[in-house]
Amino acid sequence: MVQWIAHYGCHFLLPLMVALIGFKSSWKMAYFVMLSAFVIDLDHFIATPIFDPDRCSIGFHPLHSWFAITFYVFLMLPKKSRLLAIGLVLHIISDAVDCSFM
Repeated sequence: MVQWIAHYGCHFLLPLMVALIGFKSSWKMAYFVMLSAFVIDLDHFIATPIFDPDRCSIGFHPLHSWFAITFYVFLMLPKKSRLLAIGLVLHIISDAVDCSFM
């Protein structure tokens, strides 16, 4: 239960904190753009089984690979992609929190 709360708490609360602190005037838009980073979880559908509670996403799924994570970090450099990239990196951090319980 603690793992579930930590994992999903990070998925929803980290982007909210970043939006509220870093994007005060447009925090709602920033929050929803960062939440759109959940799209990288579509790579779970190509795994068998789709959900395995004992599997760490990082390094296993293609959009959670170290190559992809490096790409997400570099996406933070251009201003146009920064908000989505922050969401992607926060998503990976949230998954890393989940992996730390394994």
